[in-house]
Amino acid sequence: MPVKTKRSITPQDIYSFELVSDVRLSPDGRNVIYAVQHVDRKSEKKYSNLWLAAVDGGEPRQFTFGDQNDGMPRWSPDGSQIAFLSNRADKEKPPQIYLIGMNGGEARPLAHVEGGVGSLSWSPDGKKLLCTVRKTDAEELERRKDEQKKKLGVVARHVERVFYKLDGFGYLPKERTHLWTVDVRSGKTRQLTDHAVYDEYSPSWSPDGRQLAFISNRSADPDFNPDADDLYVMPAAGGEFRRIETPAGSKGYPTYSPDGKWIAYFGSAYPGEWYRNTCLWVVPADGSAAPRNLTEHTDLHIDTGVINDAGAPEFMPPTWSKNSQSIYFQVDLHGSSLLMSIALDGSNLQTLIGTGGALGSYTFDGEQTRLVYFYGRMHDPVQIFYRNLLDGYERQLTRLNQAWLSKIDLGEVEEVWFKGRDGNDLQGWIIKPPGFDPSCKYPSIMEIHGGPLVQYGNYFMHEFYYLAAQGYVVYFCNPRGGRGYGEKHAGAIWGGWGDADYADLMAWADYVENLPYIDPQRMGVTGGSYGGYMTVWIIGHTQRFKAAVTQRCVSNFISMWGSSDMNWVFQETLEAKQPFADMEKFWNHSPIKYIGNANTPTLVLHNENDLRCPIEQGEQVFVALKSLGVNTEMVRFPDEPHGLSRIGRTDRRIARLEHI
Repeated sequence: MPVKTKRSITPQDIYSFELVSDVRLSPDGRNVIYAVQHVDRKSEKKYSNLWLAAVDGGEPRQFTFGDQNDGMPRWSPDGSQIAFLSNRADKEKPPQIYLIGMNGGEARPLAHVEGGVGSLSWSPDGKKLLCTVRKTDAEELERRKDEQKKKLGVVARHVERVFYKLDGFGYLPKERTHLWTVDVRSGKTRQLTDHAVYDEYSPSWSPDGRQLAFISNRSADPDFNPDADDLYVMPAAGGEFRRIETPAGSKGYPTYSPDGKWIAYFGSAYPGEWYRNTCLWVVPADGSAAPRNLTEHTDLHIDTGVINDAGAPEFMPPTWSKNSQSIYFQVDLHGSSLLMSIALDGSNLQTLIGTGGALGSYTFDGEQTRLVYFYGRMHDPVQIFYRNLLDGYERQLTRLNQAWLSKIDLGEVEEVWFKGRDGNDLQGWIIKPPGFDPSCKYPSIMEIHGGPLVQYGNYFMHEFYYLAAQGYVVYFCNPRGGRGYGEKHAGAIWGGWGDADYADLMAWADYVENLPYIDPQRMGVTGGSYGGYMTVWIIGHTQRFKAAVTQRCVSNFISMWGSSDMNWVFQETLEAKQPFADMEKFWNHSPIKYIGNANTPTLVLHNENDLRCPIEQGEQVFVALKSLGVNTEMVRFPDEPHGLSRIGRTDRRIARLEHI
């Protein structure tokens, strides 16, 4: 019989992706619930439903059905029910809380809240749910009641706070995010906190259900002191807060130990210095002693920041061992995200799930003898795995995306280590086209990641495989300024974008250019966000690339100050004051300053609803290059936010790839 030839990947394959989120193991360790997102090709709408898989075998089965978005499933403590969020009742409004029995049946709405619900968790006795709620503004509710006002829309926006918009969300409500509980039997809601200026987030229950821990920034003006987070505890029934003394700096995910004596949280003790490692801290729950940084000596950054375009791994709170003597957490390291543990005294650092992929959501059963986890790899966007911690037995529970991926030749991937300008070690990857012939000369594309405080690595990137399928060698690396290689590596460009990072990227281009199968006359470069910044920086500093595609770029720090949803805080990356007080610093690190040197044919891609890097950043590049007579085109995507390449409407994601 003739051997079946595998095909190359196409832009249209994006329609086939099954994206997974919220992987949760039942308390008895027998079943795992998770959400799977799919795209309806006709309407371009995205829907998600819940699926259930038995860890001891059998095919996963769809648990909820319908053209809606079901997500954030959470098991009740006894495993008999699952709480989740769904917009099935009204797709024009934020999702509401539903309950469904473990044995299936009809999901029932638990409560109706006029606002956005998040951070869903059961009380230890299974009688209540704890969540965060940002209520819908009164003016919006009033407008919905009047068809004429609803038709006319917003008349004016009265802005009083500095952070008033958010990319992917739009204009923020005046209402803040507060803590609520919901009675599981009656559906009665109770708002526990309220304030016109302050938010509360990352709430968690104490093991006896009597206390709540949460994070809040209660400085005089949180918008101008964004890292002034504090740890608070309060009675679960409501009442006065008690602040637990902690070092100044950003914080998140406070979690009580099972014995109730400790609270673990993630945080940094360096306000305004984003490049610093996020560390694991513990503090006595009664505040009787100072917090201890358990991971400071490891030079590890706690996160799951492996860039991809096929579903982001979930970042989980710290997870305590059953005996309260160790803590599990996720770490970025050398292009992978790992699951590690450390003892309460900061000793015995261990890796539970190792390198070679991206670990997302993970959960243990009640006895902590079983573990399920989300895992993505270079050749596979995501699968769910089960591991028996007593004997080490492991099983893959899902075969997501395999029906179509098994028919595709993705090409060969090679990992390399090379030296940067300063003798620094750097990690990169090279994707060779399907049917690669080492005796031929290939055009190449260097991809530069955004951030910059993230990493490329051992995770599926549809865009890279698609470009390789067009006959390009695609190569990408983690230059200084990103994560996964320690704090010194991450901080190397703090206050100096365009220096050490540019040098590392040119060292990477040198390495690839000298490979025998690379055509040095046909090298291209592209990147998005910070990668778009570096692309514009590159064409203003060298003519070695024959074509460039800059995507949702930063080009002018001066005009971007105050116009981005991140507002004034971008100045912290430059270690600068406001531009009117430090104009030279802003201008020297703006790629647009050097655009007069450019002659590289360039495509400018930008999204019209990008609030992170406003579209005027791309417009400046386009007009400047046109005025210089450089071969330049611009493609604009209406209605799309900063993250089009990952979360945008599928037909627009496809158009973007085809333009590149």
